[in-house]
Amino acid sequence: MTESVKVRRLRVLIVGTWMALAGLQAPIASAQSSVTTGIIGTVHDGLGGAVKGAQITVRNLDNDETRSVTSDAAGKYEVPNLALGPYEITTEKYGFSQATTRVLLRPDNLVHADFELILATQGTDTAASAEARKLEALEARVEQLESERQTTSLAEQIPRGQSAPDAQQRGAKHGPLLATLGHEGLQLAIAPAASAPADLNSGAGSGLPSPGPSGAPQAAAPPQSATPPTPVIPEALQAPEPGPAVDNFTPFAFGDFTWLNGSPRNKDTVLDTKFFTPEVRFDSNFIIDFNQPIDHSMGGSTEEFRSGEVQIEQASVGGDFHWDNVRGRILFMNGLFSSTTPRNDASSPTGSAPGDTGGVGQWDLQSAYKYISEAYGGYHFNVNHGLNVDAGIFVSYIGLFSYYNFDNWTYQPSYVSSNTPWFFDGVRIQWFPTARLKIEPWIVNGWQSYAKFNSHLGLGGQLLWMPNEWFKLVANQYGFGEDNLGLPHTQRIHTDDSIEVRYYSDPESLHISKMALSLTADAGCQYGGGIHCLGAPSDNKESFVGWMLYDRTWFHKDLFAVTLGGGDMSNFGRYLTLLPPIDGAWAASGTPYFTENPGQRAHMWDSTLTLNYMPKEYLTWWFEAGYRHSDVPYFSGRGGITPPGGNNGLPQYYTCTSGATAGTADLAAAQVACGGAGDIWYPDLRRSTSSIGAGVMVKF
Repeated sequence: MTESVKVRRLRVLIVGTWMALAGLQAPIASAQSSVTTGIIGTVHDGLGGAVKGAQITVRNLDNDETRSVTSDAAGKYEVPNLALGPYEITTEKYGFSQATTRVLLRPDNLVHADFELILATQGTDTAASAEARKLEALEARVEQLESERQTTSLAEQIPRGQSAPDAQQRGAKHGPLLATLGHEGLQLAIAPAASAPADLNSGAGSGLPSPGPSGAPQAAAPPQSATPPTPVIPEALQAPEPGPAVDNFTPFAFGDFTWLNGSPRNKDTVLDTKFFTPEVRFDSNFIIDFNQPIDHSMGGSTEEFRSGEVQIEQASVGGDFHWDNVRGRILFMNGLFSSTTPRNDASSPTGSAPGDTGGVGQWDLQSAYKYISEAYGGYHFNVNHGLNVDAGIFVSYIGLFSYYNFDNWTYQPSYVSSNTPWFFDGVRIQWFPTARLKIEPWIVNGWQSYAKFNSHLGLGGQLLWMPNEWFKLVANQYGFGEDNLGLPHTQRIHTDDSIEVRYYSDPESLHISKMALSLTADAGCQYGGGIHCLGAPSDNKESFVGWMLYDRTWFHKDLFAVTLGGGDMSNFGRYLTLLPPIDGAWAASGTPYFTENPGQRAHMWDSTLTLNYMPKEYLTWWFEAGYRHSDVPYFSGRGGITPPGGNNGLPQYYTCTSGATAGTADLAAAQVACGGAGDIWYPDLRRSTSSIGAGVMVKF
């Protein structure tokens, strides 16, 4: 810090302290506002001074009408006689930052909205320039107070009968001025100078102490060998600087929720406009399955598909459209996701495989939707804190993990998340009664289905409650849907509930900066048409019970993160167990090598250890090791899951060792068709698999 800056700090500190202790304050007009219904407030700078000439624009969010006023010399403004409803208020002045908030005007309601405008910075800032601007603002505030004070002495300003401590309490109104210096600024301001500056050599008549030979301040007319004590700011005057305004109107805008599992961690949006918010995602990986399948094909996963190869999992471009309360979103989906996700939907025919009899009715819905992960349009109603009604295809929230890997703590989620829906097709209603609560009903075609399986649409919904920044509770419910191909009288019910807790937070720490955990529990079943939720497996039992637990620790200002966790799933009937893609099998075709009949058991558990390196908010490098186990042969082994010569196009039947189809799903008949029991081809399925993987993910 230069010598002149130190001297300027010294002057600000001494004058400001003296004026605060003296209780000096300019008489400010305090006439009561005559406005009874409308919006009023004040505009001030970061030091408590009034901002004159700021433009305040009030926009009605219902009809988009605007009104503008200007703040007066005291920083006050009034916007009377407004229609009832929600408003957006924007305050701006050249040279200052812009401030925006939203309020709701009710009958006979006078809303107060105060703003603090901060001096804007231009270009790349340095510590010196920031210090200089802060001193300029402090000096300007001191000069303002000096011009307002009376010319009488300190003793004359204490009214008769009032003690000096009483005047000190009055001086506390200048606390924000002194608090801006802080402890570090105070030390710098009173630090001895190497030489006495010329502008302080003559303190007579200036009201300031004169420096002595050593540079330490001395009284203008000191007594013999008397040195004044170092100025001490009374504790009552050390008011904290005001923090940034909190948005308590926009849902979940009051806190930073980028730590959540299943939510993107971006704090900024690139190229955002009033009409369109773009979104771009890239996800590439390299996975090694220690079973080393000869065909490089991994099964039973929603994220890991090929072994020993660099693959593009996702390449998506799209974004959100928004104008005059009309909403729209589209995100195109390319990469492996565009092939691996639609295969889990049995509701619609692909129309691409000979002899394919799966699905409901006509038209190739899988091809129509395969390159789209989200697409919907709707309208935002200004009800409470918002009401959205949208129709289209939505990413599902069941299972806590996001469909997009960039948003998640781990790359491969546990079975509770992998085996429950990634998307719904239908109508979604989002109601925000408060800024901390969302109630969201769904009317959908079915359980992860482009089409409707039978007679009933599916009904479901989500309850999301985040009362503060460190806690999240989400409850998803589903029912009524008849989501089984060929079982028109069987209905499905399911509950999926999660909590997330951030139990430690020190964002600026170079050691541990955050710690959080997530816990999810799922339960559901199918019933009707001879199928039962309870009872013995032999009684056509179809049920699902699962859980997963993850703990994550961030390090070095969130530059690194380590996540450890896993889960367990028991699924009688296997109606939610992912079908291994044996011979190209998909959800509607089925395969005789892994049947999904009522009562059949599938009990699986897994664990993962994940390391993330996040040098930018748009970029994540990851490394993960995992182990998964099943009580029945399920995962790809060394022999692979592809018949000799490749897929024969009829995965619903047995395959001969020659690679030709047996033309039947009956084992005895297949043996005859292939020429003998030894002539039936079998995929190599194992009870466990271990893998390691690495990759890079980008989201703008």
